[in-house]
Amino acid sequence: MISFTDDRKSNWQRLEDLLELIEGVSLNSLSRAEVREFGELYRRAATDLAIARSETRDPKLVNYLNSLVIRAHGKIYRAESNGFETIWRFFTCDFPATFRKNIRYMAIAFGIFAVFAVFGFIATWQDLRFTDFVYLSGIEYQIKDNEQWWLSLNKANQVGSSSIMTNNIFVTFRVFAMGALFGIGAVYDLAFEGARFGSVFAACYSLNPPFGDALAAFVVGHGVIELSTIFFCAGAGMMIGYALINPGDLTRAQALKKKGIEAARIVIGCAFLLVIAGTIEGFLSPSSLPPAVKWLTGISTGIAMYTYLFLAGRGRDERERA
Repeated sequence: MISFTDDRKSNWQRLEDLLELIEGVSLNSLSRAEVREFGELYRRAATDLAIARSETRDPKLVNYLNSLVIRAHGKIYRAESNGFETIWRFFTCDFPATFRKNIRYMAIAFGIFAVFAVFGFIATWQDLRFTDFVYLSGIEYQIKDNEQWWLSLNKANQVGSSSIMTNNIFVTFRVFAMGALFGIGAVYDLAFEGARFGSVFAACYSLNPPFGDALAAFVVGHGVIELSTIFFCAGAGMMIGYALINPGDLTRAQALKKKGIEAARIVIGCAFLLVIAGTIEGFLSPSSLPPAVKWLTGISTGIAMYTYLFLAGRGRDERERA
């Protein structure tokens, strides 16, 4: 004889799959057939919950069905949010929750960048001609002459800040797009930029250590946020690339749709973070403030950003998944 659970668990699993597909978005993201199926599965789950409460003595089953029905009910009957509520939910829950869910991709992106940054530093320290390989030809002359090019931003901070924000947002979209090429493009971009980053610092400390200290002080104020967003967007691109390679239990179209929504959240959130980084880079980083202030800014903004990403919306996210 087929048990109550065995007879219905395929319906419950299908409802969970549909809820996963529309996580953070509305039912409008489903096709008409899927919307009808969702409504039918919701009604069946509600009926099963009533049966489980009256005829079974399994509290785990009742709690599971209750959570499933609540989640589906919220999707069907949730009132239309206004613009402010949507934005508030995005920054207080959706963006950080999506970051945590996919953190392994960002960690891989950081690892690639870090490994090649070390490689670029060592290679340049041993042979300054490596700077030519990463398109830094002639930089040794600027370093020897102590040409701190970033100081020119002081002349027009508003213009410099706007230009920097535009460029940084472009870079994040580029690494995101490269990552979507089955992840291969992001690996190349991260490796090259990492080697270039390490190379310029090796050249500075090899030829003119005070120049290296000045460059480090300039970079650190905005660099923690700026570099992190590059890792995040590269990871977002990798999410899409990996979904195409390994869609799991979903079809490739479903996996691409699901990961595409999550990746879009990360890119949008990073665009906001880059506004902060660009503002710091245009106003504080090239200023005459003591290096200690810039280091403190970089460290404190980094701590604040990662505290937000790891903790924001965690209670709400866990309640919705309970």
